Amino acid sequence: MNIQSIVENITINIDGQAVDVPKGVNIIEAVKIAGKGKEVPHYCYHPKLSIAGNCRMCMVEMGMPMRDRATGEAILGEDGVQKIGWMPKPTIACATNASPGMHIKTNSPMVKESRNGVTEFLLINHPLDCPICDQAGECRLQEFSAEHGRGYSRFIEQKNVKPKRTKLGSRVTLDDERCILCSRCVRFSKEVAGDDVLGFVDRGTYSTLTCYPGKELEHNYSLNTVDICPVGALTSTDFRFKMRVWFLKRTNSICTESSVGANSEIWSREGKIYRVTPRRNDAVNDTWMTDTGREIFKAVESEDRLTHYTIDGVHQTDDETAVAAAKLLKSGNVALIGSAQSSVEEQYFYKLIADRSEASVSLISHIGAGDGILLSEDRTPNLRGALLNGLIAKLPEADLAATARGIQSGAVKTLVVVNQDVTELGIPADLLAKVKVIYFGTHANETSKVADVVCPSLMVFEKDGSFVNQSFRLQKFKAAVPGPRGIHSDFSVLEKIVAALDDEQPAAPTLDGVWQQIAENVSAFTAQSWRGISDEGIALDPAAFLDLPFVETKNLKFDPVAFKEAQAASAQA
Repeated sequence: MNIQSIVENITINIDGQAVDVPKGVNIIEAVKIAGKGKEVPHYCYHPKLSIAGNCRMCMVEMGMPMRDRATGEAILGEDGVQKIGWMPKPTIACATNASPGMHIKTNSPMVKESRNGVTEFLLINHPLDCPICDQAGECRLQEFSAEHGRGYSRFIEQKNVKPKRTKLGSRVTLDDERCILCSRCVRFSKEVAGDDVLGFVDRGTYSTLTCYPGKELEHNYSLNTVDICPVGALTSTDFRFKMRVWFLKRTNSICTESSVGANSEIWSREGKIYRVTPRRNDAVNDTWMTDTGREIFKAVESEDRLTHYTIDGVHQTDDETAVAAAKLLKSGNVALIGSAQSSVEEQYFYKLIADRSEASVSLISHIGAGDGILLSEDRTPNLRGALLNGLIAKLPEADLAATARGIQSGAVKTLVVVNQDVTELGIPADLLAKVKVIYFGTHANETSKVADVVCPSLMVFEKDGSFVNQSFRLQKFKAAVPGPRGIHSDFSVLEKIVAALDDEQPAAPTLDGVWQQIAENVSAFTAQSWRGISDEGIALDPAAFLDLPFVETKNLKFDPVAFKEAQAASAQA
């Protein structure tokens, strides 16, 4: 059963063309719906923030069908068509909602002159430093001044000089001369981040963006103000002056900081990541993400990355390593410590390994304080995937005390560890020395150092795959940069181990092929395919997960409690 909201459409006229738009939408969004390359230029308006209406760039000409005040009847022209009463002055599109019969002109002489005037005023004190500005290539003022400006300046006085490098917080630097006072950052901090720290002081051309006395822009969403700044005023201290954006390749990805699964874009060049920004997905993260989630990519170039397949510390090929791992697994008495950092595809093969080696399976919980916005208490991206895959059937454990007892008693002789340091989770080094260890992971730790077989893994930025987020939305990510030389995709190595466990010849699996297997063998993913996962993800059928032991109801776009109530009401009807 799907719950769908019915949106009423109305008809308005944009530049002589009748367009159906949702009732109540503002004119900026209505023009976007009209398409055909039309756009109402704007600076202060943002679809996820309140309306400020202070930049005055989004001027349009508006008219309404005329009616006789006494009778209410339509006033017709000589051609028999109802007359349109045009407003004597332009109106701002951001604060004007569409109503039935409304007529809009987005490119009339009056509108053009209004935009030229606004642009001229904005550029009076704005520095002409586009060649050295970090925002060049993605600056709305740069684009709109070329499209809507006069092309010359009538201002002959000296510009008002303001501070160029003001530290608002540890992550954000302000170039005050470039600020156009759009107030996007002010509204975001107050309305989304819940930290009303920014504001304007002084008046006129001396107005300046600043923090309130005794405060700094230090909340965990501060870099979103850089993303939404339409000019080069707010800059990322970390990314500042490092690379021109037109040189960078953009790749869709998923933030792995928590189970929210915020959609992101990886900006890279020649195998190096330079920054991570949020990608709009209204069903998950709107247009935001955490600051800490943006910094995860720095671990890609960490000095402790695992870069070689090894057996007893000796470098080997992935084929030899897979055979050695399978040989240890065949000996029996296996315990597998899985990871909710693994993708859906990897967890599927870990489940096959556990089944064929008759291994017990545990997952470790990673819990932190949630912020009620885009950082959930579950600090893993794919715990729900592990539940749906059947890798685990209960909530993750806090530690490995039960596994430690199994090692001590001799019930566990081979330990498969995925991206965990078990010496910090209840299995001390002297106890770990009593078992054979197969380690899968991205970075070295005390467990990998003593492992008999080490299979290095790729980070999320280096591979294709999918996660299931806290609201059970299946989302995919793409490889942005290559992994360490010689390291293959995790699921291809795992498939070789699975094949060796049954003395079969390994295939060369592709994501399409893996998903064909998953769809055939995992009921929650029936009829799903890799190519069928859109950029916005797929909301899984609630029947696949409502009875699982862990369905978090906080901070979700999907509310399972409301769904069950609606389902019950529908059944009664």
